[in-house]
Amino acid sequence: MSGLVKFKFYENALQANRDKQILAENGINSFIANEQLIQSDWLLSQAVGGIQLQVFEEDREKAQQVLQNYKENEEFSLEVEHTIENPEFDFVCPKCSSNHIYRDDSATSFFGISILKSHKFVCYYCGNEFIR
Repeated sequence: MSGLVKFKFYENALQANRDKQILAENGINSFIANEQLIQSDWLLSQAVGGIQLQVFEEDREKAQQVLQNYKENEEFSLEVEHTIENPEFDFVCPKCSSNHIYRDDSATSFFGISILKSHKFVCYYCGNEFIR
């Protein structure tokens, strides 16, 4: 078996773990590097190359195809509630009208302390990022 290669890079662990799970469901072993390091100190992200999804070299092409197929065919059919009771926010996603959204605070904290109120939101259902 050949060695691991850097396959894809992420800004957050949620996306990396989603793709790792998709690959696992299709019989492809993958590993996430730098997840814990970046979650503990996000300032190191650029220095270490972000959160990395790694696959074995012989699985690279198959992994690319699996993730491409997912993006084209299944990305919006996630098993996530389109609407939820008692949502945190009183507005909906402008793309899919789901009220299942969360505020992305990743760019508004400094050393783990929130200094600004973020206006960036992400939809759990379709992944759309928008400013409000």
